[in-house]
Amino acid sequence: MMALTSLISKMCRDFTALALVSCVCACSGDSFVSTQRKAEYLTEQAGWSYGVISSPPFTLASAIAPSSPSSRGEILTIYLEGDGLAFLGPHTISRDPTPTDPLALRLALVHRGRPVAYLARPCQYVKAPACQPAYWTSHRYAADVVDSTSGAIDQIKVRTGARRVILVGYSSGGALAVLVAARRADVAGLVTIAANLDLDLWSRVHGLTPLSGSLDPANVAAAVAGIPQVHFVGGKDEIVPAIIARSFLAKANGQDQAHLVAAEGFGHVCCWVDDWVGMQSNHALAVIPGWPQGLYKVHN
Repeated sequence: MMALTSLISKMCRDFTALALVSCVCACSGDSFVSTQRKAEYLTEQAGWSYGVISSPPFTLASAIAPSSPSSRGEILTIYLEGDGLAFLGPHTISRDPTPTDPLALRLALVHRGRPVAYLARPCQYVKAPACQPAYWTSHRYAADVVDSTSGAIDQIKVRTGARRVILVGYSSGGALAVLVAARRADVAGLVTIAANLDLDLWSRVHGLTPLSGSLDPANVAAAVAGIPQVHFVGGKDEIVPAIIARSFLAKANGQDQAHLVAAEGFGHVCCWVDDWVGMQSNHALAVIPGWPQGLYKVHN
């Protein structure tokens, strides 16, 4: 219990710090935007279209970047959000997992290619009768979460005219990206950032009770081994240490298209958004078909 309290406290401190930094550093007018309107506000400011997608049993918030008719049929990059505000404190589960600051959306907004889109997690920003706290705690990677997300991806593909997708997931969004990819035949590449890719090991590292209602990405590591993938980890990430991604890769049967990139000074929250424009140029991303060309260079 002490380990659980310590970990959740660390997570809550990170989310609180992220919200504080957003208020201090945001452009004029951003600081007063409510949590519920944050994603809509950011996408509107960027000229993206914001909406909701019904994909039973959930309704998912989404955002799609403007693109030209010539981009139809190309590979679509979709960013998946992390857990958001799952807990209010060490012993208090949030009634609403909407993130105080949508980090994956901020990453998507500085993506250097088109077409690109964003999906929030089920129960963030919008509600459905199925939304219960289990879906942002013990069942955050449940089969119906995976299926609902995959169904929303199908609908975005139709809207953009894309044939294949690259899935980019931050934190638990990276774990969800892997689980979704294992059920699809159209995933051209996987990119995860500070992602919890081995739930069993993560639980043991922190002395936690396993997430009994969730699927474990590590169990499908071999199934997605044929998909080119890059996993970014933070050298100072205490919530999801690099050993988690390394364990996932070890279970992928030596897939030579899978790469791990360590950002030594990064934690779980800092400093992915600030550095993402430059990190998109990492040479490891050359394995991802459809990733913006002409950007690759060594970046540590």
